[in-house]
Amino acid sequence: MIEVALVGCAHIHTPGFVKRLQARSDVKLVAIWDHDQERAQKWATETNAPVVTDLNEIWSNAAISAVIICAETNRHEPLVLAAAAANKHMFVEKPLGIGTDDAYKMADAIEKAGVIFQTGYFQRGNPVHLYLREQIQKGSFGKITRIRHSNCHSGSLGDWFTPQWLWMTDVEQAGVGAFGDLGTHSLDILMWLMGDVVRATASIHVATGRYGECDEFGEGLLEFKNGAVGSLAAGWVDVAHPISVIISGTEGHAYVANDQLFFQSSHVEGADGKTPWTALPTAWPHAFELFLDAANGKQGVELVGAREAADRSAVMEALYQAAQQQAWLAPKR
Repeated sequence: MIEVALVGCAHIHTPGFVKRLQARSDVKLVAIWDHDQERAQKWATETNAPVVTDLNEIWSNAAISAVIICAETNRHEPLVLAAAAANKHMFVEKPLGIGTDDAYKMADAIEKAGVIFQTGYFQRGNPVHLYLREQIQKGSFGKITRIRHSNCHSGSLGDWFTPQWLWMTDVEQAGVGAFGDLGTHSLDILMWLMGDVVRATASIHVATGRYGECDEFGEGLLEFKNGAVGSLAAGWVDVAHPISVIISGTEGHAYVANDQLFFQSSHVEGADGKTPWTALPTAWPHAFELFLDAANGKQGVELVGAREAADRSAVMEALYQAAQQQAWLAPKR
């Protein structure tokens, strides 16, 4: 059994992570810290783990082998650097950084420390995404010319963030609004499937104004190093989200409609694109569960690299800056 600490309880996914911790017999939550003492006490009451007011008590405690960082995004850097210096394995909720500079500084520290790292890109484990990646690697699409991924919900329409999660609508704390919050998942899948982005642009806007000037939706365009063109959509103002993936290549095509994959390729028997394709891999456990498995010593666990997470922050920053400048920009490395 490993002992872990919850360092920051701000993120909207904190309740789900706490439930996962409580459901496992190989993990013990032994400390909770947050700069907001009332918030820390709320989760201490929920979990019966003690509140720690001095972070050094966590960093210096050799029995605590891992930390879960769910603080506001603008608070990630000092917490991650301290965790790395203390040789703590860490799960850091996405996005890793506010932008390029802090994200790569954190990635450098994590890699230098040699600790286990994971972030919340859980969509990699979706059987459809696993299958599409496999077929791309096999060449079943031929030359991919365009690829699209979207991730949208009605969070702004339903006011999901008031009052507990309102910091996520404050770009100073979150680094992004709706487009970056949900779009980072789509961006991760696109880059996981296609590789590096060489330049990007976007159009990002407010719809309802519920959260002031915080963006609520957007569309991004990406050019990949391999020559493919990508697009991504993300937002909190969608009443439906039927089509999440489209891949078009010279020898194949795929799209996902209402969570069903339609796949056509001359390289794969039966892949005529007319009926849902159901021969899919087994889903991975949630990204958070994968981290806990790895922290417990399980070998061969599929994790997101710290450098990968930083790359996503860099491209997202380029998308936001490109939208402001109405230009194409190359991500900083």
